[in-house]
Amino acid sequence: MTSLDPAIAERIQFTESGLVPVVVQEATSKAVLMMAWMNAESLQLTLTTGRATYWSRSRQELWVKGETSGHAQQVREVRLDCDGDTLLMQVDQTGVACHTGTMTCFDADRLL
Repeated sequence: MTSLDPAIAERIQFTESGLVPVVVQEATSKAVLMMAWMNAESLQLTLTTGRATYWSRSRQELWVKGETSGHAQQVREVRLDCDGDTLLMQVDQTGVACHTGTMTCFDADRLL
């Protein structure tokens, strides 16, 4: 297990489940690609490897984006919002971001 730097950990407001939401944005186009969850370990792995690593709530395990699909995310920047309860991550996306085969997870239903 990889420990998150205490100086970073104290600034983040993790949920009771130990998670923080992360909004993922394509660095060049600024398109919002997806939203995922990170725990302290996945965040530390992301920060040290530069590869987007998330916590899968359904599988209850870490997953590196693109490890099996090839649709990887190379991380350029990770920012913490003003409340410390959401991350914004800018990435270079290889292939599609959504598990449905689309570039973004936000193109299915427009509500307004």
